[in-house]
Amino acid sequence: MVFNTWGTIITFGDYQAYYERGTLFTESSANISWIGSIQSLMVFVVGAVIGPLYDRGHLKLLLLAGTFGIVFGHMMLSLCTEYWQVVLAQGLVVGIGGGCIFVPALAVVQPYFSTRLGLALGIVATGSSLGGIIYPIVFINLIDKVGFAWTTRAIGFIALATLIIPLAISEMRVKPPTARKMIDFSAFTDGPFMLCILGCFLGYAGSHVSFFYIAFYGQANGWMTGTLALYLLPILNSASAVGRVLPNWLADKIGPINVVIPGSLIIGVILLCNLAVANAGGLICTALFFGFLSGIFVATPPLLFMVLTKDKTKLGARMGMAYALVGLSVLPGGPGAGAVLQHDWNRLDWAAAWTYAGILPLSAFAVFCALRLWQTGPKLLVKA
Repeated sequence: MVFNTWGTIITFGDYQAYYERGTLFTESSANISWIGSIQSLMVFVVGAVIGPLYDRGHLKLLLLAGTFGIVFGHMMLSLCTEYWQVVLAQGLVVGIGGGCIFVPALAVVQPYFSTRLGLALGIVATGSSLGGIIYPIVFINLIDKVGFAWTTRAIGFIALATLIIPLAISEMRVKPPTARKMIDFSAFTDGPFMLCILGCFLGYAGSHVSFFYIAFYGQANGWMTGTLALYLLPILNSASAVGRVLPNWLADKIGPINVVIPGSLIIGVILLCNLAVANAGGLICTALFFGFLSGIFVATPPLLFMVLTKDKTKLGARMGMAYALVGLSVLPGGPGAGAVLQHDWNRLDWAAAWTYAGILPLSAFAVFCALRLWQTGPKLLVKA
Protein backbone atom coordinates (compact mmCIF):
# COMPACT_ATOMS: atom_id res chain seq x y z
CA MET A 1 0.00 0.00 0.00
CA VAL A 2 2.81 2.40 0.88
CA PHE A 3 4.42 1.37 -2.42
CA ASN A 4 1.58 3.17 -4.22
CA THR A 5 1.15 6.19 -1.93
CA TRP A 6 4.62 7.54 -1.15
CA GLY A 7 6.08 5.64 -4.11
CA THR A 8 4.05 7.66 -6.61
CA ILE A 9 4.73 10.92 -4.74
CA ILE A 10 8.49 10.39 -4.82
CA THR A 11 8.32 9.47 -8.52
CA PHE A 12 7.00 12.95 -9.29
CA GLY A 13 10.59 14.23 -9.44
CA ASP A 14 10.99 12.44 -12.78
CA TYR A 15 7.64 13.78 -13.99
CA GLN A 16 8.85 17.26 -12.99
CA ALA A 17 12.02 16.85 -15.08
CA TYR A 18 9.97 15.57 -18.03
CA TYR A 19 7.42 18.39 -17.83
CA GLU A 20 10.29 20.91 -17.71
CA ARG A 21 11.21 19.86 -21.27
CA GLY A 22 8.00 21.47 -22.52
CA THR A 23 6.98 18.41 -24.53
CA LEU A 24 3.51 18.14 -23.01
CA PHE A 25 2.94 21.77 -21.94
CA THR A 26 4.97 24.87 -21.08
CA GLU A 27 4.87 26.16 -17.51
CA SER A 28 7.29 27.56 -14.93
CA SER A 29 9.04 25.27 -12.43
CA ALA A 30 6.86 26.63 -9.62
CA ASN A 31 3.65 25.91 -11.54
CA ILE A 32 4.79 22.41 -12.47
CA SER A 33 5.64 21.62 -8.86
CA TRP A 34 2.05 22.46 -7.90
CA ILE A 35 1.05 19.13 -9.49
CA GLY A 36 3.19 17.03 -7.16
CA SER A 37 2.44 19.31 -4.21
CA ILE A 38 -1.31 18.89 -4.63
CA GLN A 39 -0.88 15.12 -4.93
CA SER A 40 1.16 14.97 -1.73
CA LEU A 41 -1.18 17.35 0.10
CA MET A 42 -4.21 15.25 -0.84
CA VAL A 43 -2.55 12.13 0.58
CA PHE A 44 -2.09 13.83 3.95
CA VAL A 45 -5.37 15.76 4.15
CA VAL A 46 -7.64 13.02 2.82
CA GLY A 47 -5.78 10.54 5.02
CA ALA A 48 -6.77 12.58 8.07
CA VAL A 49 -10.40 12.92 6.99
CA ILE A 50 -11.02 9.23 6.28
CA GLY A 51 -9.59 8.10 9.63
CA PRO A 52 -13.04 7.77 11.24
CA LEU A 53 -14.13 5.53 8.35
CA TYR A 54 -11.24 3.21 9.09
CA ASP A 55 -12.17 3.23 12.78
CA ARG A 56 -15.68 2.06 11.85
CA GLY A 57 -14.20 -1.00 10.13
CA HIS A 58 -14.41 0.13 6.48
CA LEU A 59 -10.90 -1.06 5.56
CA LYS A 60 -11.96 -2.84 2.35
CA LEU A 61 -14.05 0.12 1.19
CA LEU A 62 -11.11 2.49 1.66
CA LEU A 63 -8.71 0.18 -0.16
CA LEU A 64 -11.19 -0.18 -3.02
CA ALA A 65 -11.68 3.59 -3.28
CA GLY A 66 -7.93 4.19 -3.10
CA THR A 67 -7.19 1.59 -5.76
CA PHE A 68 -9.77 3.12 -8.07
CA GLY A 69 -8.43 6.65 -7.52
CA ILE A 70 -4.78 5.77 -8.16
CA VAL A 71 -5.45 3.61 -11.23
CA PHE A 72 -8.16 5.84 -12.75
CA GLY A 73 -6.01 8.92 -12.13
CA HIS A 74 -3.08 7.44 -14.05
CA MET A 75 -5.31 6.37 -16.93
CA MET A 76 -6.75 9.88 -17.17
CA LEU A 77 -3.24 11.37 -16.89
CA SER A 78 -2.23 9.36 -19.95
CA LEU A 79 -4.85 11.28 -21.96
CA CYS A 80 -3.83 14.74 -20.73
CA THR A 81 -2.33 17.34 -23.05
CA GLU A 82 -2.72 20.53 -21.00
CA TYR A 83 -1.46 21.72 -17.62
CA TRP A 84 -4.86 22.02 -15.90
CA GLN A 85 -5.78 18.49 -16.96
CA VAL A 86 -2.59 17.13 -15.39
CA VAL A 87 -3.32 19.02 -12.16
CA LEU A 88 -6.74 17.37 -11.94
CA ALA A 89 -5.65 13.84 -12.89
CA GLN A 90 -2.23 13.51 -11.25
CA GLY A 91 -2.63 16.08 -8.50
CA LEU A 92 -6.19 15.57 -7.30
CA VAL A 93 -7.38 12.12 -8.40
CA VAL A 94 -4.17 10.16 -7.76
CA GLY A 95 -3.62 12.16 -4.56
CA ILE A 96 -7.12 11.46 -3.21
CA GLY A 97 -6.70 7.78 -4.06
CA GLY A 98 -3.42 7.70 -2.16
CA GLY A 99 -5.06 9.44 0.79
CA CYS A 100 -7.65 6.67 1.06
CA ILE A 101 -4.84 4.10 1.45
CA PHE A 102 -2.37 6.10 3.56
CA VAL A 103 -4.07 5.73 6.96
CA PRO A 104 -4.94 2.01 6.55
CA ALA A 105 -1.34 1.30 5.48
CA LEU A 106 -0.08 2.55 8.87
CA ALA A 107 -3.01 1.71 11.13
CA VAL A 108 -3.42 -1.93 10.07
CA VAL A 109 0.13 -2.68 11.30
CA GLN A 110 -0.09 -1.31 14.85
CA PRO A 111 -2.33 -4.00 16.47
CA TYR A 112 0.12 -6.74 15.48
CA PHE A 113 3.07 -5.30 17.43
CA SER A 114 3.27 -4.54 21.15
CA THR A 115 7.07 -4.20 20.98
CA ARG A 116 9.41 -3.07 18.20
CA LEU A 117 6.62 -1.06 16.60
CA GLY A 118 9.21 1.41 15.33
CA LEU A 119 11.05 -1.31 13.44
CA ALA A 120 7.77 -2.63 12.03
CA LEU A 121 6.74 0.81 10.77
CA GLY A 122 10.22 1.29 9.32
CA ILE A 123 9.90 -1.94 7.35
CA VAL A 124 6.46 -0.86 6.11
CA ALA A 125 7.95 2.47 5.04
CA THR A 126 10.47 0.69 2.80
CA GLY A 127 7.52 0.18 0.47
CA SER A 128 7.81 3.85 -0.46
CA SER A 129 11.48 3.32 -1.33
CA LEU A 130 10.62 0.30 -3.46
CA GLY A 131 7.96 2.31 -5.27
CA GLY A 132 10.45 5.16 -5.65
CA ILE A 133 12.86 2.74 -7.34
CA ILE A 134 10.54 0.75 -9.59
CA TYR A 135 8.22 3.50 -10.85
CA PRO A 136 11.02 5.88 -11.96
CA ILE A 137 12.85 3.01 -13.72
CA VAL A 138 9.65 2.09 -15.56
CA PHE A 139 9.17 5.76 -16.49
CA ILE A 140 12.77 6.17 -17.69
CA ASN A 141 12.82 3.00 -19.80
CA LEU A 142 9.46 3.53 -21.48
CA ILE A 143 9.13 7.29 -21.97
CA ASP A 144 11.30 7.46 -25.12
CA LYS A 145 10.12 4.11 -26.47
CA VAL A 146 6.34 4.20 -26.18
CA GLY A 147 5.69 7.83 -25.23
CA PHE A 148 4.12 9.57 -22.25
CA ALA A 149 0.64 8.08 -22.61
CA TRP A 150 1.57 4.39 -22.55
CA THR A 151 4.30 4.95 -19.96
CA THR A 152 1.71 6.40 -17.60
CA ARG A 153 -0.74 3.60 -18.38
CA ALA A 154 1.96 1.03 -17.59
CA ILE A 155 2.47 2.65 -14.18
CA GLY A 156 -1.29 2.54 -13.64
CA PHE A 157 -1.41 -1.18 -14.47
CA ILE A 158 1.46 -1.88 -12.05
CA ALA A 159 -0.43 0.02 -9.36
CA LEU A 160 -3.54 -2.06 -10.07
CA ALA A 161 -1.63 -5.35 -9.88
CA THR A 162 0.11 -4.45 -6.62
CA LEU A 163 -3.00 -3.04 -4.93
CA ILE A 164 -5.09 -6.12 -5.64
CA ILE A 165 -2.92 -8.06 -3.17
CA PRO A 166 -3.67 -5.96 -0.03
CA LEU A 167 -7.25 -5.58 -1.21
CA ALA A 168 -7.57 -9.37 -1.09
CA ILE A 169 -5.68 -10.21 2.12
CA SER A 170 -5.75 -7.17 4.44
CA GLU A 171 -7.91 -7.51 7.55
CA MET A 172 -8.38 -5.39 10.66
CA ARG A 173 -7.14 -7.39 13.64
CA VAL A 174 -8.96 -5.21 16.16
CA LYS A 175 -11.88 -2.93 15.40
CA PRO A 176 -11.92 0.11 17.72
CA PRO A 177 -15.05 0.16 19.94
CA THR A 178 -15.85 3.73 18.94
CA ALA A 179 -14.84 5.91 16.01
CA ARG A 180 -12.30 8.52 16.93
CA LYS A 181 -12.94 12.24 16.80
CA MET A 182 -11.53 13.99 13.77
CA ILE A 183 -10.06 16.86 15.84
CA ASP A 184 -8.64 16.88 19.37
CA PHE A 185 -8.63 20.55 20.30
CA SER A 186 -6.49 19.91 23.38
CA ALA A 187 -3.57 19.22 21.03
CA PHE A 188 -3.35 22.92 20.18
CA THR A 189 -2.46 23.69 23.81
CA ASP A 190 0.04 20.83 24.06
CA GLY A 191 3.37 22.63 23.58
CA PRO A 192 5.61 19.60 22.91
CA PHE A 193 3.13 18.12 20.44
CA MET A 194 2.85 21.37 18.47
CA LEU A 195 6.65 21.77 18.48
CA CYS A 196 6.89 18.27 17.02
CA ILE A 197 4.45 19.17 14.24
CA LEU A 198 6.46 22.32 13.46
CA GLY A 199 9.71 20.36 13.31
CA CYS A 200 8.21 17.72 11.02
CA PHE A 201 6.69 20.46 8.84
CA LEU A 202 10.09 22.10 8.31
CA GLY A 203 11.82 18.75 7.72
CA TYR A 204 9.26 17.58 5.18
CA ALA A 205 9.42 20.92 3.34
CA GLY A 206 13.19 20.69 2.89
CA SER A 207 12.97 17.05 1.79
CA HIS A 208 10.36 17.84 -0.86
CA VAL A 209 12.74 20.31 -2.52
CA SER A 210 15.20 17.49 -3.17
CA PHE A 211 12.55 14.95 -4.20
CA PHE A 212 11.06 17.39 -6.72
CA TYR A 213 14.12 19.13 -8.12
CA ILE A 214 17.23 16.95 -7.85
CA ALA A 215 16.70 15.28 -11.25
CA PHE A 216 16.04 18.64 -12.92
CA TYR A 217 19.16 20.04 -11.21
CA GLY A 218 21.45 17.53 -12.91
CA GLN A 219 19.66 17.94 -16.23
CA ALA A 220 19.52 21.75 -16.25
CA ASN A 221 23.23 22.17 -15.47
CA GLY A 222 24.30 19.79 -18.24
CA TRP A 223 26.13 17.41 -15.89
CA MET A 224 23.85 14.54 -16.87
CA THR A 225 21.93 13.40 -19.89
CA GLY A 226 18.18 13.40 -19.52
CA THR A 227 18.15 9.65 -18.86
CA LEU A 228 20.94 9.69 -16.25
CA ALA A 229 19.31 12.63 -14.46
CA LEU A 230 16.06 10.70 -14.19
CA TYR A 231 17.95 7.79 -12.61
CA LEU A 232 18.84 10.01 -9.64
CA LEU A 233 15.51 9.18 -7.99
CA PRO A 234 15.99 5.39 -8.11
CA ILE A 235 19.53 5.92 -6.81
CA LEU A 236 18.23 8.12 -3.99
CA ASN A 237 15.47 5.67 -3.10
CA SER A 238 17.74 2.63 -3.12
CA ALA A 239 19.66 4.29 -0.27
CA SER A 240 16.46 5.34 1.47
CA ALA A 241 15.30 1.71 1.80
CA VAL A 242 17.91 1.21 4.53
CA GLY A 243 17.23 4.69 5.87
CA ARG A 244 13.59 3.81 6.51
CA VAL A 245 14.44 0.87 8.80
CA LEU A 246 17.65 1.76 10.65
CA PRO A 247 16.47 5.04 12.27
CA ASN A 248 13.29 3.39 13.55
CA TRP A 249 15.23 0.43 14.92
CA LEU A 250 17.48 2.94 16.68
CA ALA A 251 14.44 4.90 17.89
CA ASP A 252 13.17 1.80 19.70
CA LYS A 253 16.46 1.80 21.62
CA ILE A 254 17.14 5.49 22.37
CA GLY A 255 13.86 7.26 21.55
CA PRO A 256 12.63 8.96 18.36
CA ILE A 257 13.52 12.51 19.46
CA ASN A 258 17.15 11.48 19.94
CA VAL A 259 17.14 10.11 16.39
CA VAL A 260 15.45 12.99 14.60
CA ILE A 261 17.69 15.70 16.12
CA PRO A 262 21.01 14.64 14.53
CA GLY A 263 19.13 13.44 11.45
CA SER A 264 17.68 16.91 10.81
CA LEU A 265 21.09 18.52 11.21
CA ILE A 266 22.82 16.16 8.79
CA ILE A 267 20.04 16.40 6.18
CA GLY A 268 20.30 20.20 6.24
CA VAL A 269 24.07 20.02 5.75
CA ILE A 270 23.72 17.53 2.87
CA LEU A 271 21.22 19.77 1.06
CA LEU A 272 23.60 22.72 1.45
CA CYS A 273 26.37 20.54 -0.01
CA ASN A 274 24.50 20.67 -3.33
CA LEU A 275 25.80 24.26 -3.57
CA ALA A 276 29.31 22.87 -4.07
CA VAL A 277 28.35 20.15 -6.57
CA ALA A 278 30.02 20.65 -9.96
CA ASN A 279 29.60 17.31 -11.73
CA ALA A 280 27.48 14.17 -11.97
CA GLY A 281 29.56 12.24 -9.42
CA GLY A 282 29.09 14.89 -6.75
CA LEU A 283 25.34 15.01 -7.31
CA ILE A 284 25.03 11.22 -7.12
CA CYS A 285 26.92 11.28 -3.79
CA THR A 286 24.62 13.89 -2.25
CA ALA A 287 21.59 11.98 -3.59
CA LEU A 288 22.80 8.78 -1.90
CA PHE A 289 23.47 10.45 1.45
CA PHE A 290 20.21 12.38 1.34
CA GLY A 291 18.28 9.25 0.38
CA PHE A 292 19.70 7.29 3.30
CA LEU A 293 18.74 9.96 5.84
CA SER A 294 15.46 11.11 4.30
CA GLY A 295 13.71 8.13 5.88
CA ILE A 296 13.89 9.94 9.20
CA PHE A 297 11.14 12.32 8.04
CA VAL A 298 9.06 9.50 6.54
CA ALA A 299 9.21 6.66 9.07
CA THR A 300 9.95 8.39 12.39
CA PRO A 301 7.06 10.94 12.74
CA PRO A 302 4.43 8.30 13.68
CA LEU A 303 6.64 7.27 16.60
CA LEU A 304 7.07 10.89 17.65
CA PHE A 305 3.31 11.45 17.68
CA MET A 306 2.79 8.24 19.70
CA VAL A 307 5.43 9.16 22.29
CA LEU A 308 4.02 12.67 22.75
CA THR A 309 0.40 11.53 23.09
CA LYS A 310 -0.11 10.48 26.70
CA ASP A 311 -3.81 9.66 26.32
CA LYS A 312 -3.76 6.87 23.72
CA THR A 313 -7.50 7.19 23.13
CA LYS A 314 -6.68 10.46 21.37
CA LEU A 315 -3.84 9.02 19.28
CA GLY A 316 -5.87 8.54 16.11
CA ALA A 317 -7.26 12.06 16.16
CA ARG A 318 -3.88 13.59 16.94
CA MET A 319 -2.07 11.66 14.22
CA GLY A 320 -4.68 12.68 11.68
CA MET A 321 -4.42 16.33 12.70
CA ALA A 322 -0.63 16.19 12.73
CA TYR A 323 -0.37 14.71 9.24
CA ALA A 324 -2.92 17.18 7.86
CA LEU A 325 -0.81 20.09 9.19
CA VAL A 326 2.51 18.53 8.18
CA GLY A 327 1.06 17.89 4.72
CA LEU A 328 0.92 21.64 4.14
CA SER A 329 4.74 21.53 4.00
CA VAL A 330 4.53 20.55 0.34
CA LEU A 331 3.56 24.15 -0.45
CA PRO A 332 6.85 25.76 0.67
CA GLY A 333 8.71 22.62 -0.41
CA GLY A 334 7.33 22.49 -3.96
CA PRO A 335 5.92 25.74 -5.38
CA GLY A 336 7.80 27.77 -2.76
CA ALA A 337 11.13 26.32 -3.85
CA GLY A 338 10.13 26.78 -7.49
CA ALA A 339 9.46 30.46 -6.87
CA VAL A 340 12.88 30.81 -5.21
CA LEU A 341 14.49 28.97 -8.13
CA GLN A 342 12.89 31.23 -10.73
CA HIS A 343 12.66 34.53 -8.84
CA ASP A 344 14.58 35.98 -11.80
CA TRP A 345 12.82 34.79 -14.96
CA ASN A 346 16.03 35.10 -16.98
CA ARG A 347 17.87 32.34 -15.10
CA LEU A 348 17.54 29.49 -12.62
CA ASP A 349 19.00 30.45 -9.25
CA TRP A 350 20.08 27.06 -7.92
CA ALA A 351 22.21 28.60 -5.16
CA ALA A 352 19.12 30.27 -3.70
CA ALA A 353 17.04 27.09 -4.09
CA TRP A 354 19.50 24.79 -2.29
CA THR A 355 20.18 27.37 0.42
CA TYR A 356 16.44 27.57 0.99
CA ALA A 357 16.21 23.76 1.04
CA GLY A 358 19.04 23.39 3.56
CA ILE A 359 17.77 26.05 5.96
CA LEU A 360 14.45 24.24 6.41
CA PRO A 361 15.85 21.02 8.02
CA LEU A 362 18.36 23.10 10.00
CA SER A 363 15.40 25.03 11.39
CA ALA A 364 13.76 21.68 12.18
CA PHE A 365 16.93 20.72 14.06
CA ALA A 366 16.55 23.81 16.28
CA VAL A 367 12.87 23.02 16.90
CA PHE A 368 13.58 19.40 17.86
CA CYS A 369 16.36 20.53 20.21
CA ALA A 370 13.83 22.81 21.92
CA LEU A 371 11.39 19.88 22.08
CA ARG A 372 13.95 17.66 23.79
CA LEU A 373 14.81 20.36 26.33
CA TRP A 374 11.11 20.75 27.06
CA GLN A 375 10.70 16.99 27.55
CA THR A 376 13.87 16.02 29.44
CA GLY A 377 15.66 19.21 30.45
CA PRO A 378 19.45 19.45 29.97
CA LYS A 379 20.01 15.72 30.57
CA LEU A 380 21.98 14.12 27.72
CA LEU A 381 22.00 10.36 28.37
CA VAL A 382 18.27 9.75 28.55
CA LYS A 383 15.81 8.04 26.20
CA ALA A 384 13.48 10.55 24.55
